[in-house]
Amino acid sequence: MGAGRPGTQPGGRAESLADRQAGLVAALTRGARVPEGFDARLVEVARVALLRKRAGEVAKQWPLLAASLRTNWLREFTAWAAARPTQGSLRDGWDLARELAARGGLPALAGEELATREATLRYDGRTAPRPRRAPAVRGAAGSVVVQIAGRVRVLRRA
Repeated sequence: MGAGRPGTQPGGRAESLADRQAGLVAALTRGARVPEGFDARLVEVARVALLRKRAGEVAKQWPLLAASLRTNWLREFTAWAAARPTQGSLRDGWDLARELAARGGLPALAGEELATREATLRYDGRTAPRPRRAPAVRGAAGSVVVQIAGRVRVLRRA
């Protein structure tokens, strides 16, 4: 927005209410710049509260991931999610678990949970997960999961 009144852009063009709302949503969900006319401190307080709520919702979908990270769960999740818009709690947890696995930071219990999801559902990282129809074998963080005809078996290292 311009240096003039709130709601104007450079050149004096009026910004629509929808544009201002979209800017506020981006600041709250993706860490974008706070639009002119909004209290940056209050927007940051709301953004942090939304991240905490989102972490709680993901923890409900991925309880072993959250529990295995213990006291680091909230810090790890909020750092990961701060600049990412939500894709829903199932997909957010899945994406975080995959990222932790890729960098070698996925605890064993969370690896079992991820491998189970990977064996029973097909998720490409872009579209909603779909049930697998074919047999599958998936592994993560020391666990191997076998799924045949909807039956799941978890194999753990001794």
